[in-house]
Amino acid sequence: MPIAVFTKNSRPRLGKVFGDALIDLSVAAPDLPDSIIAFLKAGAPARASYDKVTRDSGELIPLTDVTLQAPVPQPEKFLAIGMNYADHGEEAKKLGVEVPPYQLWFNKQVSCINGPFDDVVSPKVTEKLDYEVELAVVIGKTCRYVSEEDAASVVGGYMVSNDVSARDWQLRTGTMTLGKSFDTHGPIGPWLTLPDEIGDPHDLRLRTFINGEVRQDGNTRDLIYSIWQQISYLSQVMTLKPGDILATGTPSGVGVAMNPPQFLRVGDVMRVEVEGLGHLENRVIKDRG
Repeated sequence: MPIAVFTKNSRPRLGKVFGDALIDLSVAAPDLPDSIIAFLKAGAPARASYDKVTRDSGELIPLTDVTLQAPVPQPEKFLAIGMNYADHGEEAKKLGVEVPPYQLWFNKQVSCINGPFDDVVSPKVTEKLDYEVELAVVIGKTCRYVSEEDAASVVGGYMVSNDVSARDWQLRTGTMTLGKSFDTHGPIGPWLTLPDEIGDPHDLRLRTFINGEVRQDGNTRDLIYSIWQQISYLSQVMTLKPGDILATGTPSGVGVAMNPPQFLRVGDVMRVEVEGLGHLENRVIKDRG
């Protein structure tokens, strides 16, 4: 069962999700750490304690009675790969953006992280706000020089991510970081699904709905670089640590590539989902800064 971060009239706590309810782990398993990063760092003993919690281990709290928070609010790194689906790469070519013959990574600054159902601000300095549904991988172990064959062993879990993008800012420079890092532009969640709960992460459907209209509909089987290749590649450069987030790419259907382009407007509701992992739903609101 997934592990969530939630609030209910108090500080954030961990919960084990059972369908449409959860159990407060601070009550059912008080020996467990109080954050997902600490949970991942604690390794096998924490997982064993977590697995012992059942539907009968405490009060089942309806999800409608709690507020779900970003599962990993303060990772050391939030990295994302660009143009990692062939169909999205073709979209990019039509916009004059060449697809490089290697993995193209950029930072989303961790200050952009947002909750799974929190509002997303439309910045007053952009007119080209866009969406990108992505499967997010959360690293579970400190690792370096990981082989593709061993990469699955360092995954702590999976989430849904929406790589909200200010396209005009993104395309000003080759790094893309500024256009990907506005405050609130990194919704993640709705919880962390542990690796053994989803089977093959390379066969998951991803979809985006804008005001109920399907805009993106893809499958992770179409990744150009697999999750294992991504982890191996990054780990040649840097030490990956528990809680680090890797957004693995988005399929075709982004607003900037539509004819004419369909950018987000205040009041729009984005729903992005990944099969087996749940969904995020975020309303676009006016920038009042």
